[in-house]
Amino acid sequence: MTRPDTTRPETTRLVMKFGGTSMGDLERIRRAARIIAAEARAGKQVAVVVSAMAGKTNELVAWTDGAGAAASGLPMSDDEYDVVVASGEQVTSGLLALTLRNMGLNARSWMGWQIPIITDDAHGRARIEDVPGEVLGAAMDKGEIAVVPGFQGVTRDNRITTLGRGGSDTSAVAVAAALGCPCDIYTDVDGVYTTDPRIESRARRLEKVSYEEMLEMASLGAKVLQTRSVELAMAKRVPVRVLSSFVEPDADGNLPAAAGTLICDEDEIVEKRIVSGVTMSRDEARITLLGLSDRTDAPADVFTRLAEANVNVDMIVQSQARTEGAVNLTFTTGRRDAARAAELMTAAKAEIGFEEIRVDDDVAKVSVIGVGMRSHAGVAQTMFRALADKGVKFQAISTSEIKISVLIDAAYAELAVRALHSAYGLDAV
Repeated sequence: MTRPDTTRPETTRLVMKFGGTSMGDLERIRRAARIIAAEARAGKQVAVVVSAMAGKTNELVAWTDGAGAAASGLPMSDDEYDVVVASGEQVTSGLLALTLRNMGLNARSWMGWQIPIITDDAHGRARIEDVPGEVLGAAMDKGEIAVVPGFQGVTRDNRITTLGRGGSDTSAVAVAAALGCPCDIYTDVDGVYTTDPRIESRARRLEKVSYEEMLEMASLGAKVLQTRSVELAMAKRVPVRVLSSFVEPDADGNLPAAAGTLICDEDEIVEKRIVSGVTMSRDEARITLLGLSDRTDAPADVFTRLAEANVNVDMIVQSQARTEGAVNLTFTTGRRDAARAAELMTAAKAEIGFEEIRVDDDVAKVSVIGVGMRSHAGVAQTMFRALADKGVKFQAISTSEIKISVLIDAAYAELAVRALHSAYGLDAV
């Protein structure tokens, strides 16, 4: 995949991505088509990446569950699972191409295997390895609007794969990188906000967010973009703009002046905020091993077992136990991984050497994020003072150069978000 030339003020090529809500029914598909038509008539060479209709992937997954697992002695059916669940995007890409043709525009759908979007063979969670852009680019150069199903690819031995939930964002960024152009993500919100407006009514839309900030926001609870899509955009330096799909061209077929939020290099942001946003995630569970042996390799034993089972661990806290020669080890993981992690630990209790395991999923992670943290002191003090003033106790902390996260009781999560949003002055951004 080639890198887009970001030194040019504008390129004639553009990748547009529409999510499941934007593809929810035929009328919404028609609205997306009108937005695409406006860009095409303004002289852009357009490729469009689409998700399945809202709720369709869940329905398809339920059908595969109903079909059941492979019989004993046969390989797992993850490859056939991908064949089924990838069909949702095939439907919307065809419907959108039909709609665009009905409007008099030259459009064609391209399946992932026709481009091809080449992935590894990790069915259900595949990662993109390459997207040759020559064939798609040649079609666009001839005036064709290319409609591409997101979320899907093909292995080097021609088996269909899917990229995991939210994978259409990654598909769109990968296609943009291959074509050397920007990527506009149309969704049901009009940009990236300082926090969730449903929690804090004074949340403000951000004009620009750095790749690093967006990556932290996506991984810490913001649902606007999928984490892997931001990673890819940052690696390939693809400019990404988040826009609302609920807009209409005017009577002359022109779109409103572009607003939304631009995801870009930190250097392109003139005035860097100390904190850009506050995020919250309820998809957390806290696991504590009480009375863990105080031998030096005990934590390594714990986390090696978890890593081998693909259980992601975030926060880690170790404290002295009441029992002499023992410690208490606490770590957090996603709720869906908590039961598996607990089973692993319980099954290896004797080998690891601990007295008791406790699991608590009534917790939430609240984070503050901003590139300005690198050069400003007092960010942590502001956070902990704001939480203390509201009587919110924290159970664990994790930090990076540009974020601080705390684990708290879930009941206090929204209170904490509002308190931190105010403490950092984000309602005045």
